[in-house]
Amino acid sequence: MLFREDEPMKLIIITNEVIFGGNGALLNSLFAEGMETLHLRKPFATEAEVEYLLNQIDTEYHRQIVLHDHFGLLKAFRLKGVHLNRRNTIRPQITNISVSRSCHSLECLEASIENHDYMFLSPIFDSISKTGYNHAFTKEQLLVAKSKHLINEKVIALGGIDHKTIPLAVQYGFGGVAVLGSLWENYLQDKDKKALFQRFRNLQEMTEKQ
Repeated sequence: MLFREDEPMKLIIITNEVIFGGNGALLNSLFAEGMETLHLRKPFATEAEVEYLLNQIDTEYHRQIVLHDHFGLLKAFRLKGVHLNRRNTIRPQITNISVSRSCHSLECLEASIENHDYMFLSPIFDSISKTGYNHAFTKEQLLVAKSKHLINEKVIALGGIDHKTIPLAVQYGFGGVAVLGSLWENYLQDKDKKALFQRFRNLQEMTEKQ
């Protein structure tokens, strides 16, 4: 997944943490609705559970899925790539996949960006899914990083991303945004698919405007 300066802003969806009934069918519907890239993050799931979920997702969408865990599944599924994190720090010895990573400081970003296809930088705004997980950077720090081209088209803003903060992420020079809380908020409680899809369309519309 290589980013170019002339590409529109990217919208990456991160799954919520738990596997629930109908999870695969819902992800199929989001792909059909236009979801381009899905980060499959189920940190408490076993490899067998993640494998089962992948089997519920239409194969035509597999090349749009990035794994956060159980990288061994790349041997069985033709997926987009992997996302390195604190649980999984070693890049798999597989060619033709994207490799991304999370950073929580500009120093980490500077040290890592050249060796990865794209990077998550967080938290940019106060987290929606994690109470008390507030933004780690000032506006001035982000603008300076943009001016140095440290924040560029390969860097994805994460943390507190919703349709209101996406325009700010654009101002800071990010090539895309990754969304978790603002899409999945309350879904496990209310199972309101209509509301979830409306939130997705709002996010989609806002990124397409940028």
